[in-house]
Amino acid sequence: MNRRLTVSAVALACALTAAPGLAQDKVLNLYSSRHYQTDEALYANFTKLTGIKINRIEAGEDALIERIRNEGARSPADVLITVDAGRLWRADQLGLFQPVKSAVLDSRIPASFRDPSGDWFGFSMRARVIAYDKSKVKAGEITTYEQLADPRWKGKICSRSGSHIYNLSLMGAMIDHLGEAKAEDWARAVKSNLARDPKGGDTDQIKGVAAGECELAITNTYYWARIQRSDSPGDKVIAERVGLILPNQSSWGTHVNISGAGVLKNAPHRDAAVRFLEYLASDEAQRYFADGNNEWPTVATVQVLNPALAGLGQFKYDPLNVAVLGRNQPASQKLYDRVAWK
Repeated sequence: MNRRLTVSAVALACALTAAPGLAQDKVLNLYSSRHYQTDEALYANFTKLTGIKINRIEAGEDALIERIRNEGARSPADVLITVDAGRLWRADQLGLFQPVKSAVLDSRIPASFRDPSGDWFGFSMRARVIAYDKSKVKAGEITTYEQLADPRWKGKICSRSGSHIYNLSLMGAMIDHLGEAKAEDWARAVKSNLARDPKGGDTDQIKGVAAGECELAITNTYYWARIQRSDSPGDKVIAERVGLILPNQSSWGTHVNISGAGVLKNAPHRDAAVRFLEYLASDEAQRYFADGNNEWPTVATVQVLNPALAGLGQFKYDPLNVAVLGRNQPASQKLYDRVAWK
């Protein structure tokens, strides 16, 4: 037998009979609902640093959660990564995660951006804010979410569906701060101020402002930042016309949410999964969230170089633990239904 082949065969046999803990460090099965091409480099860097290969399945968050449920104890999935604390909360309520004890994660991820039991962690932050028409809305004319309910904005607000997770989470925060009755009054008044029936995504709301369809819109910051950084002539026109308001700087702060991840209950490669979460909290990965997808790092010490985000400056954000947004999700949906915010 060829000596080289013999050595290779022996090496393969050793690998197959290696201790389970050693073998499992070489692969990570990731279920992701983050559909951002910029994440490719994030995953490639993890493999380069650790030698751990990432096998990735991408789908919508509801489809992934249902798949993990159906796979049960036989699931090959190690980590679920998705956007919005409300979705992480949904998965957690179904018992899909296992708690992680990590000094790295506990020291780097602020308590408000992680599950109190350690089942999931937030690695990037986005704010839900107010986009406005610079030619029609004066500086300081609106500074809070509450003011969106003012009759002065009758027929002048654009928004996506109330049942979308971003608006459910915003309502979850409003319920916590105002109480359910006042939050419902607010939602009913804002709904009556809409320029049109809710439709489209956040980018569509920003474009609605630029096109004169409305004067104000509710949107997540990274959609606006994406337009600000675009080289498209059409986007440059939108960027000139549309400004951004960070609401409630004099009260509880601007509502924020996260992209986050957790180690799944039946993860076959748990050690690799924890290493992946710790990598997402590293300076390198945190900078990549900011520069690659226009999201703020959740690690406070990481400097933001993204010009669109840096241009917004430092701001006060709501310190509410984002798990509350999920806990209030059922009440939020019922509230939107009662006021007929489609």
